[in-house]
Amino acid sequence: MGAPTDAARTEVLAARDGVLAARRGLEDEVVRLEASARAAVDIPARLRREPVKVGGAAAGAAFLLLGGPRRVLRRARRAIFGPEADLPKSMLPDEVEKTLRKMGSDGDRVRGTLEREFAKYLDATAPERRDSDLVGVATGLLSNLLKPASVRAGRAFAERLFDPDGPSFAEGLRRARARMDGATATADAEATERSSA
Repeated sequence: MGAPTDAARTEVLAARDGVLAARRGLEDEVVRLEASARAAVDIPARLRREPVKVGGAAAGAAFLLLGGPRRVLRRARRAIFGPEADLPKSMLPDEVEKTLRKMGSDGDRVRGTLEREFAKYLDATAPERRDSDLVGVATGLLSNLLKPASVRAGRAFAERLFDPDGPSFAEGLRRARARMDGATATADAEATERSSA
């Protein structure tokens, strides 16, 4: 009967050592995670060390978030092709005015007829208008090509802005390990007191 008890005890001790090793590994990961998080959000310290880099990353992220690429493209288009023409004060030619008067005096009926007919006309000519608008096609193509690049640049700016830098990360890691070592020593002392009592 002594042999199975010794084997079971050996298994229990091995399992305990495995659990303790896993616990130490978890503690290390928690310490690294805490240090990384603290370093990533310690923007004032990073700003003191690398003001141009942090300022550039923040400006780039703000530019992308506020729709900067779209605005730049719109202004470039306006500079190349000129401003769009303003709408005229009177949209209807005299012939159309005469035709509207012939339709009757019931304004709601005339408006409804015009809306239906105009909607049919727009639906019928929409493909032609889209195909003939070369500038719109070029702008759409350019924006479709630039969108992935601007998204990628935005992610890079955000990563650079919140990336834990070396000195902050090292200092945070040192503080977290000291705090964790102090908590572990306190817990070990309490466990020793309980087991001796």
